[in-house]
Amino acid sequence: MFTLAQFPLPYATDALAPYISAETIETHHGKHVAGYIDNLNKLIANTPYESVSLMDIIQESAGKSDEQKIFNNAAQVYNHDFFFHGMCPKCTAEIPDEIIEQFGSAENFKKQFKDAATSVFGSGYTWLVRDGDVLRIINTMNADTPIVHNMKPILNLDVWEHAYYLDYKNKRANFIDAFLDNLVNWNFVAENLKQ
Repeated sequence: MFTLAQFPLPYATDALAPYISAETIETHHGKHVAGYIDNLNKLIANTPYESVSLMDIIQESAGKSDEQKIFNNAAQVYNHDFFFHGMCPKCTAEIPDEIIEQFGSAENFKKQFKDAATSVFGSGYTWLVRDGDVLRIINTMNADTPIVHNMKPILNLDVWEHAYYLDYKNKRANFIDAFLDNLVNWNFVAENLKQ
């Protein structure tokens, strides 16, 4: 069975202020992620999924209509954990050269990422992924995740309203700017690029 302690925040709940408040982090991680974990544990109780890894649950339940709820909750735990680890307080690292080379400049990467994130209608994520030999920016809806599409996640941004509404109300673009300009953990991104 899974616990919230297995998916800890890599910083204090108030560490991302003023860009993301402690209240948002406490609600997002402490309630939303905890809810996905609780739901997942209930859904996998007394099933073969009870004794396998989160990644195995995601891979094995993907695309199975009778296991959609299991997939949704497992993928949401993964997507959120990836999102929280992709941020850091007072980030000082620079955007990796590979991204600059692929997108032409840091500014062009940020523009394309922001354009993608603002275009998500409803709930989902914007990702930087490695797709074969190419870096791409993609959107996934709801709980979908690149790992079931043979893509390597590098960075993601949660654009579900619960990720930003307490701090930014309906101004998603401002949240995206704050994320790209102040919160991205480029060391995390660089490590993902090496793998």
